Amino acid sequence: MSSSTNTLPSTWLFGLHICNMRFAEANQHLLEVASNRDHASRVVVTPNVDHMTKLEYEPEFKTLYATSDYIFADGMPIIWASKMCALPLPERVTGADLFVSLCQGCIQQNMSIFVLGGMPGQEQLLLDSFAKTYPGLKVNIFCPSMQFSADGLESDTAIERIQAARPNILFICLGMPKQEKLAFRYREQFKSDNVPLILCVGAAMEFALGQKKRAPLWMQKIGMEWSWRLASEPRRLWQRYTTQAWRFVGLLLRERKVQKQMR
Repeated sequence: MSSSTNTLPSTWLFGLHICNMRFAEANQHLLEVASNRDHASRVVVTPNVDHMTKLEYEPEFKTLYATSDYIFADGMPIIWASKMCALPLPERVTGADLFVSLCQGCIQQNMSIFVLGGMPGQEQLLLDSFAKTYPGLKVNIFCPSMQFSADGLESDTAIERIQAARPNILFICLGMPKQEKLAFRYREQFKSDNVPLILCVGAAMEFALGQKKRAPLWMQKIGMEWSWRLASEPRRLWQRYTTQAWRFVGLLLRERKVQKQMR
């Protein structure tokens, strides 16, 4: 977590400062950040089990990831892990939920968003969907190609469009690690005249617009959202929710040992 936000309550877990905040508190704080342009861009990441395990195999990227201004626990297993390590986080703060609540907040406060993501050529379709789902929301969209990278020519085009739009919030929906790498590049490149708040939120837009259906609320609350997603997209997600889950168990056992030694 960067020095600009190190006064916020956080829990040191899996080598990251994870924000120790309830959803409502986090949402309100982020809206305040988005409304103020007198600071450097602040980057939000929302790790889940898949992210945590991938970070362990990419130490250089994990070092960069750790500089995020806000790290919120997206996955319920991370909440359970925090309790098993006697460092309880109060609740999940998911990228999917933040996307919805921040869009609603932007409507109320007359702020704008920019979305980088979606399938190539879908801009007008997505704009129409936003107009129907979030009437009154000021939104710009750029849907890059599948070959998009954070340091390529297409990313230069994306950044030019973002700068021209001057949004309060930039949602990057490209998946890890593309979205985080672009967010960090942007934060480093623009020290002023920048986007106040950048969120790396993966498939959040698809859920927010009804393109993908989230698990029922009761499944989310008991930590079974993963089973819903696995049933919805088995070919794409089976490895994430099988192999990665077992790797996370190993990380948790190691983390418990580390936390005991620290006490």
